[in-house]
Amino acid sequence: MARLVECIPNFSCSKEKDEAAYNALVEVAQSVPGCTLFDAQTDGNHNRCVFTMIGSPEAVEEVAFQLTKKAAEVIDMTKHVGEHSRMGATDVIPFVPTMGVTVEECVEISKRLGQRIWDELKIPSFLYEDSASTPARRNLATCRKGQFEGMPEKLLQPEWAPDFGERKIHPTAGITAIGARMPLVAFNVNLATSDVEIAKKIAKVIRGSSGGFRSCKAMGFMLEDRGIAQVSMNMVNYEDTSLCTVYEMIKSLAERYGTYIVGSEVVGLTPAKALIDCAEHYLKLENFDCHNQVMEYHLVGME
Repeated sequence: MARLVECIPNFSCSKEKDEAAYNALVEVAQSVPGCTLFDAQTDGNHNRCVFTMIGSPEAVEEVAFQLTKKAAEVIDMTKHVGEHSRMGATDVIPFVPTMGVTVEECVEISKRLGQRIWDELKIPSFLYEDSASTPARRNLATCRKGQFEGMPEKLLQPEWAPDFGERKIHPTAGITAIGARMPLVAFNVNLATSDVEIAKKIAKVIRGSSGGFRSCKAMGFMLEDRGIAQVSMNMVNYEDTSLCTVYEMIKSLAERYGTYIVGSEVVGLTPAKALIDCAEHYLKLENFDCHNQVMEYHLVGME
């Protein structure tokens, strides 16, 4: 059986803001044999890009390092401005077991990568999610709190020494979070309002850290190019909290604030099951078994 790992690194640049830097990263992502760049999402409002790559464990580990190296060369965090929280040029590198690989093996990949990035690039890193060295570091938002500007002071706190590296950020590349995790769905819902406070209020209600859905992380943003507010979410376990569940809650809350949903989007790749679950819910399918009844599952031998 083929051994495959998915890697979804996030970089603090966008094609809209710095096309040369973005193109340089794409070129590196396509340069390592055994790893395929499946998707590259870029957003000028967030000033961020997200790559989705799948390959052998060895190839994915190597391309993640080479991308971190290139990002440090082409991105200067002292000049970065964007809506999305960030703490490094390579902001986060998650490894996701895909085929014939365990979460534990992805944890080992994350640790080797963190050590190499420090040894060769002098960029410190936190381990997060299943790789976390302490319970407080499982949550990426907790690791990132303070962002690039506040990180030098944060690293001096007793409990926030990097897992790899010294208690200081790289002067222009910042610090990176690296970890293994289950598949995540980046899901955004756009509202028919220019009032970003509405999106922020909705995000506070639905995110797990505020008492909302346990597997939902959410923030409210303004999409300046469209003049509308967005509820931007990371669904860290779509089986625990489905996309349609948060969609319906956002719809209800939006109506309460006198607005409505104009559309939604999935950023990057997503497991088919996350969307099939929505179809099952809205079509009210009875006795439905996606593994036996969805043709593509049989075609790729996934049953």
